[in-house]
Amino acid sequence: MTAIIDIKGLTKRYKTITAVDDLTLSVEEGSIYGFVGPNGAGKTTTMQVLTTLLKPTAGEAFVAGYSVTRNPRDVRRVIGYMPDFFGVYDDMKVWEYLDFFAACYDIPESDRPPLIADLLALVDLSHRADDMVDGLSRGMKQRLCLARTLTHDPQVLILDEPASGLDPRARVEIRQLLVELAGMGKTVFFSTHILADVQEICTQVGIIEAGKLVMQGDIEDMQRQLIPYREVVITLIGGADKAKDFLFAYEGVQVVEDRSADNGRSRLHVTMAGDDMAVSQLLAAMVAAEFPVMHFTEETRDLESVFMRATKGIVS
Repeated sequence: MTAIIDIKGLTKRYKTITAVDDLTLSVEEGSIYGFVGPNGAGKTTTMQVLTTLLKPTAGEAFVAGYSVTRNPRDVRRVIGYMPDFFGVYDDMKVWEYLDFFAACYDIPESDRPPLIADLLALVDLSHRADDMVDGLSRGMKQRLCLARTLTHDPQVLILDEPASGLDPRARVEIRQLLVELAGMGKTVFFSTHILADVQEICTQVGIIEAGKLVMQGDIEDMQRQLIPYREVVITLIGGADKAKDFLFAYEGVQVVEDRSADNGRSRLHVTMAGDDMAVSQLLAAMVAAEFPVMHFTEETRDLESVFMRATKGIVS
């Protein structure tokens, strides 16, 4: 895959504060890249450099092959940027708001009505086209501003905390919209500190802390690197002594913890090495040995676990 965003050794200092520290990352074309980190990690500063709003202290960044320092106008043509705190013109109707920005991008007046109709349909605001912008909810304003970033049909969408401050339903709607945009061939690069937003839709993830990239890649690959052992929970009918002896002797098993409750069932937590086949073979071996297995499941290794292991809880 081709890297449509390529950052090499990017550094941004403000007097004594280093907001971004020798950051190197790449984003594949057509992917949904989640840029994850706590507040103060350097996410917004990185995005402002990518969108040519800030000049880096050192290093370089490229978007669609254009340098953000040497070719800023070309970069602006290929990106759509939605900041964390965006402005809306409250004295405009919804369609007028999009018409204004379409005019700013030199889109001919005759081409604007069908374009606006398509954008409003995409973000599900067609029924609010004649409403005043200040009458929209925050979630609707968020979708309107996302439509604004699409007026010039950019290749790359750079979105700073697009789900910030939204209620659960609005957050789900924004996530679905990002997936739809990626399906249209857009590359989506968005920052967040809400891990659920990343877990469900991202093809790539980068974790940043105190201005440094601590890890990036596919979520499953990062899980395997940081959490190499599998956690399996086995529920048995009756006592667990023989099962514990069996498990302790089983190849690949590291730890067996008895967390049984006083209800006639035994609950064993097993830490083991191996891939999916190894987990499956353990279940088959227990059934073959005629242990009364009632429930056998692997505890989920989610992004929250990865994040907690990769970061140290510091800010720049």
